[in-house]
Amino acid sequence: MTTPAPFGRLLTAMVTPFTKDGAIDWAGVETLAAHLVANGHDGIVVNGTTGEAPTTKSSEKEEIIRVVRNAVGPKIKVLSGAGDNETEYSINQAKRTENAGADGLLVVTPYYNKPPQAGIEAHFRAVADATDLPMMMYDIPGRTGVPIEPDTIVRLFEHPRIVALKDAKGDVASTSWVIKRCGIPIYSGDDILNLPLLSVGAVGFVSVCGHTVGKDLRELLDAWFAGNSTRALEIHQKLLPVFTGTFRTQGAILTKAALTLMGLPGGHTRLPLVDATEAQIAQLREDLRAGGVAVN
Repeated sequence: MTTPAPFGRLLTAMVTPFTKDGAIDWAGVETLAAHLVANGHDGIVVNGTTGEAPTTKSSEKEEIIRVVRNAVGPKIKVLSGAGDNETEYSINQAKRTENAGADGLLVVTPYYNKPPQAGIEAHFRAVADATDLPMMMYDIPGRTGVPIEPDTIVRLFEHPRIVALKDAKGDVASTSWVIKRCGIPIYSGDDILNLPLLSVGAVGFVSVCGHTVGKDLRELLDAWFAGNSTRALEIHQKLLPVFTGTFRTQGAILTKAALTLMGLPGGHTRLPLVDATEAQIAQLREDLRAGGVAVN
């Protein structure tokens, strides 16, 4: 019996292309959204880590949702990051996200202030209560400083609007127990663990490498759920250079560089991120080519 995938199986956390002077390249946003859809995506996540959400204003976030929503049409799910380390601000972002037309929320664990599990649980419940949108929690302790512990996940999944978890914890054993205990739909948030997480019951991906190898990830998912694990493993191994190469430095930096190498509007970063160096781009070009990506 297959666990339902509430937002589809293949989603990518989309970059936000900026011009050299720091403005959002709106035509580039439309082009990238269309590119993802053309390469097999069921949904797009905007205003997340890879979208450089800490450096965009609330008004920009709302407009990104509207532009992507308009570009992809009604059949593609559009989720938007709404999490912050202040609960009241997160609630406000969630309401803005709903009003802008998103299909769902991606809410990260409060970061930096390291709340106890009781605070984390109260935070997620408060945001989930604030709108009618379904929510995907986001567990990435390497960035936030604290994990969402298994007991907390199990309790939170009882909330009617908390419907999935993006797992970037890097602990497949812990995730295995969570799936066994409560059956929450898990989306891999770490590309190199996509296949391992499928093997313990994940339903899909919230990818970064979907920008560059979306068709391959779609084929991997289709092969896995058709029962062809041998083909899924072949694709996973083929893509290892891309999975590794994209994260030699911060993922948004190299994803934008990769898109530029592919002739797409990756654009620039906003400080405190900086654009890839020539040496980083040269290494990235080798990594992409080793994974079968056609680049300039």
